[in-house]
Amino acid sequence: MATVAEQLRQAREANHLTVDQVADTTKMKRDYVRALEEGNYDAFVAPVYIRGFARTYATLLKVNVPDVMRDLEAELGKTAKFSEPPSLTNQTPSKLDRAMLLLSRINWRIAGPVGTIIVLALLGVWGAHYWQDRQSRDPLAGVGPGLYKPAQKPVGETLPLTAPPKR
Repeated sequence: MATVAEQLRQAREANHLTVDQVADTTKMKRDYVRALEEGNYDAFVAPVYIRGFARTYATLLKVNVPDVMRDLEAELGKTAKFSEPPSLTNQTPSKLDRAMLLLSRINWRIAGPVGTIIVLALLGVWGAHYWQDRQSRDPLAGVGPGLYKPAQKPVGETLPLTAPPKR
């Protein structure tokens, strides 16, 4: 099985292209084109660049891109430098970090209106329950027993009414 570097070089030569023509067409540096054809992946800073440049190069040469990418992943997996993505920090993620990651994956254009509808529905159910409870209560339930006492009129503070004059 040919390596990715050999596949790309053979495809370039079959298409009668030079390294300079490939670099001009793909807008890659000539050094990167040469590094891909030599299998020198240490010339790249991160594996994302290797994958992107190899995909672009294979697409230009009209090689089967999924096969090239699969072979490239196998080759990168064998190297110590690019076998796994580098850690950005040496700390293990906390529960807050995991929660923030999960929240960042939510599509808020959908979750926002759906959450609002759910909250409004819950408020509506609670309001209806509260209203029914208030309607079914006895309004005098909190009033204790007592005696009716009519209001006392103070004596002498009102004038007697006189009959209207006769005409």
